[in-house]
Amino acid sequence: MDTERASPRFSDIDRWEPGDILDALVESQMAAVAAVRAALSSIQQAAAAMQTRLSGAGRLIYVGAGTSGRLAVQDGAELIPTFNWPPERLLLLMAGGKDALLRSAEGAEDQIDEAVRLVRQHRIETPDVIIAVAASGTTPFTLACMREAKRRGAFAIGIANNRATPLLIEADCPILLETGPEPIAGSTRMKAGTAQRVALNLLSTLVMIRLGRVYEGLMVDVQAVNAKLVGRSQSILRQLSGRSEDELRDALERAGGNVKKAMLILHGCTPDKAAALLQEAGGRLRIALRLAGCSKAEIPTVDADVALAVPYKMEEK
Repeated sequence: MDTERASPRFSDIDRWEPGDILDALVESQMAAVAAVRAALSSIQQAAAAMQTRLSGAGRLIYVGAGTSGRLAVQDGAELIPTFNWPPERLLLLMAGGKDALLRSAEGAEDQIDEAVRLVRQHRIETPDVIIAVAASGTTPFTLACMREAKRRGAFAIGIANNRATPLLIEADCPILLETGPEPIAGSTRMKAGTAQRVALNLLSTLVMIRLGRVYEGLMVDVQAVNAKLVGRSQSILRQLSGRSEDELRDALERAGGNVKKAMLILHGCTPDKAAALLQEAGGRLRIALRLAGCSKAEIPTVDADVALAVPYKMEEK
């Protein structure tokens, strides 16, 4: 596998000057981002499939082991405070469990039976989406999770850094991040890890935007769980509405801290009416504002409105 192969270019890196080492490492990080750019088409396809399923009752499941698992868990965990993704619709499966997030548990990646047990325990099935991440593309735990989830009807996205590996071949939507050999042979926390992190970030962010959890470039579904985020909610609402501080605080209080509901309340809706409009609009503030008869609300494009009605068709691999 390319990610395990030693590169002749770095065979004597331990003898280089510190500045030269850093220059080479930065260059390798840029190469990792370039690998993600080459995979943008696959990421877009994966996001389209995810949107279709997650618009309903589907859950989002991240799976991985070692560095790949920790990166996957990080991306998933950040969806809750950033986009207010429901915790009950998020599942993070890490080989070795929570302890493996803080310390190495390399043997856990071989636990195939445990992987199958977890998928069955959590009843992963249609219309759930599973994102399986492994630099090698062959990690037993990750592969077993994806296989069992697929068998039970879930849609599988595979992210790997080696071409033609089982994770990519068997995934419904494969994403190849071809980063090649690492500056330190086999240390996939470097180029491979950076590419995974960027790809996961792009994928989840695109999906959340398409699900209506971003409006005018703002995190209108932000979960105000601390003072900083309460202030951010007020700032977002101020930018969108231009209302006074007293009006903002009152609207947010009546909306239970929900920015979308508060925006509709500022346009004359009751809290119950605001909730009903958002439900009718599928959570999309732009559409809810239009339904409320707000003259300044931009009418959504056809693409944004009908995306969910267009059947997802996977291109041939």
